[in-house]
Amino acid sequence: MEYAHQFPVEKMCKVFKVSKSGYYKWRKLLITRKKTKSKLEDSIRYEFEKSKHTYGSPRITLALNKEKIVCSKATVARYMNQMGIQARKKRKYKVTTQSDHDYKIAPNLLNRQFNIEKLATAWVSDITYIRVNSHWLYLTVIIDLADRMVIGWSLSASMDVNSTVIKAFSMACDFRTPINGFIFHSDRGVQYACKDFKTILSNWHANQSMSRKGNCWDNAVAESFFKTLKVECIYKHKISSNSMAYSLIFNYINGWYNTLRIHSALDGKSPLEAYLEKTNYLYAA
Repeated sequence: MEYAHQFPVEKMCKVFKVSKSGYYKWRKLLITRKKTKSKLEDSIRYEFEKSKHTYGSPRITLALNKEKIVCSKATVARYMNQMGIQARKKRKYKVTTQSDHDYKIAPNLLNRQFNIEKLATAWVSDITYIRVNSHWLYLTVIIDLADRMVIGWSLSASMDVNSTVIKAFSMACDFRTPINGFIFHSDRGVQYACKDFKTILSNWHANQSMSRKGNCWDNAVAESFFKTLKVECIYKHKISSNSMAYSLIFNYINGWYNTLRIHSALDGKSPLEAYLEKTNYLYAA
């Protein structure tokens, strides 16, 4: 288009044997495409920054589509590559379960049926390690599969059942009452298999379920949460105290994961949005 400043448009159209209206239509289309590209790049960068550099092309696509910006995952991936931005990579999975015990193991009742419709009918739980200077803290979480919300958690300096699983379970039950006969799924860790916790589950009329030996995919939702938490929050900080660790995890769960972070398993909704939808809160008079 730079030649338009040197030669009359009419003369150039005659030379290239195109109509003036055709030229201006092409020019308008080119300008529109550039504006559209620039707008999409701005939107991609906004969602990427909003997610604190954690969203890859699939989730950014979901976020844009929610804002009525129609685009494909392939297009977003191409633009992100051109813009030189990418989500933080996840570290490899490391086994942390203490399953060397003599307690009875529950059958795998959940059987990887992670897509649950009704709230408080299937919960999953797991424990992971959080490094603080030269020592470890132990994070226990309980997630409702229906809306993928973290409904109970505990951060402790000890691995005993009262400080980990029982404390997290108590929070979960205070937050959301489970229905009679709900499934509680975990790995084979001693905290879940011990008599104290089994008694509590029995009192709540729960059906206990455990993963098969050495199979982390049987508890994939809980495992995925820990990987996400560590990449999006823990690995970004040098945690210097127990209080700092607690504050980071509290803010991440309540200020981001449960309330804002979109999930592909929830069709691009956050756990809070899924919860409100399932309880018909959004449609209440």
